[in-house]
Amino acid sequence: MAPDREARERAATGATAAPRPRTRLDQPKPPRHRLLPEWDPEAFGRLSERIARFLGTGRFIVWMTVVIILWVVWNIFAPGDLRFDNYPFIFLTLMLSLQASYAAPLILLAQNRQDDRDRVNLEQDRKQNERSIADTEYLTREIASLRMGLGEVATRDWIRNELQDLVKELEERHPDGHGDDRVVFPADRSRGRDVDDR
Repeated sequence: MAPDREARERAATGATAAPRPRTRLDQPKPPRHRLLPEWDPEAFGRLSERIARFLGTGRFIVWMTVVIILWVVWNIFAPGDLRFDNYPFIFLTLMLSLQASYAAPLILLAQNRQDDRDRVNLEQDRKQNERSIADTEYLTREIASLRMGLGEVATRDWIRNELQDLVKELEERHPDGHGDDRVVFPADRSRGRDVDDR
């Protein structure tokens, strides 16, 4: 009786069924079961690149040439009951067509993967170039500001030249090297008018 009464109370309040279990967004969903087999596209792409690389080597061409020559020689010179492909070599043509029909898409898939890698590399190179240009512009501005700042700073050579000019001027005023009015620095002069500075 109690469960029947709880069902009537739920129906009266609008709740018809038990609440669903709450799904958590911070946890991954459990994997679904599929009827079709799954494969890793990256593994298939790597396999196609390996096959495409092998198809583009001289080793593959040599082995393919050897197999075709053996096929033709066997089906021409072997006894009639041991031949499996007579003169028009229809089976050989079918095998080469089958090999070509599989090789072409594998090569295209490998090229598409290489194009994707090249695109990513070009994008990374472009971003690296942009960073290099920005760094170069920053360093250029810094060097220019340093040059402007150094233009206002007295350098050792400038001070040396100024002191040498001052010593020459003093020697010209007092050739004998003695004198009571000898002033080394202009600030030590009397407080009168600075006639020499004009």
